[in-house]
Amino acid sequence: MILIADIPGERLDAFLARSAANLSRSAAQRLIEEGLVTCNGKPAKKNDRLSVGDSIAYTLPEAKEVDIAPTQMALDIAYEDDDLLVINKPKGLVVHPAAGHQDDTLVNGLLYALGDSLSGINGELRPGIVHRIDKDTSGLLAVAKNDYAHAMLASQLKDHTMARTYEAIVCGSFREDSGTVDAPIGRHPTDRKKMCVTQRNSKPAVTHWEVVRRYRGYTHIRCRLETGRTHQIRVHMAYIGHPILGDTVYGRKKPELGQDSQCLHAGALCFRHPRDGRPVMVFAELPPYFREVIAKLERMN
Repeated sequence: MILIADIPGERLDAFLARSAANLSRSAAQRLIEEGLVTCNGKPAKKNDRLSVGDSIAYTLPEAKEVDIAPTQMALDIAYEDDDLLVINKPKGLVVHPAAGHQDDTLVNGLLYALGDSLSGINGELRPGIVHRIDKDTSGLLAVAKNDYAHAMLASQLKDHTMARTYEAIVCGSFREDSGTVDAPIGRHPTDRKKMCVTQRNSKPAVTHWEVVRRYRGYTHIRCRLETGRTHQIRVHMAYIGHPILGDTVYGRKKPELGQDSQCLHAGALCFRHPRDGRPVMVFAELPPYFREVIAKLERMN
């Protein structure tokens, strides 16, 4: 594929990550290191500075099979067609295999259900997952069945035209009815498993929120992500003094109202269909654990 540089002095890897819909910066750097990127027909380095009009050509390697065992599991499919599906993920289900979760993740279940009918881009078979949500966050996430759909959906994520809306119960009360948290997020300086609001090695992060209902000591809010940083809503809510109920990582250290993990649900996902551009709007009702918390709060009022 060929791209034309449009910002003078921009680093090559940063340009690729910004301009190629299906490439992260680390993936772009790997392509450059493997000799799969040229600038004006010549081999390139990741820290090369570009001039406006430079012609950047890059090639994606063939997807490599990964050693992931298909596992039969019940999948709650909220939407499906020939190009994609939207999964309503339950709380507690890990998305990608990792230490301690090798054969009980959503990816394992997708491989069993769909087999080869999943996308694989960036040189590795990452079965269809366009974006992810935390293990203990419930709700909707998109899965691509082919590379074209994956690239188009990833492009919408990158340019913020895929709308993702979350429901959350947070600690404390808001005086305002709505607001925006605009604070960059990066890796925590001492705990590498956590994220934090920081100016150092961070990326812009914007979360819009509105109050759904106020309770005694807690608030039901609805959040719309403008960006999609790791743990974004959890970090932003803790940053403004309203950590998510049950979030013992970023909020209060002891479980409350029977919740020992974040009360956070991805309730709506809206995007343009990658094939014909028509709007697709998918909604997921509040899951039982969330409704039980609301019932407890109602009794407390």
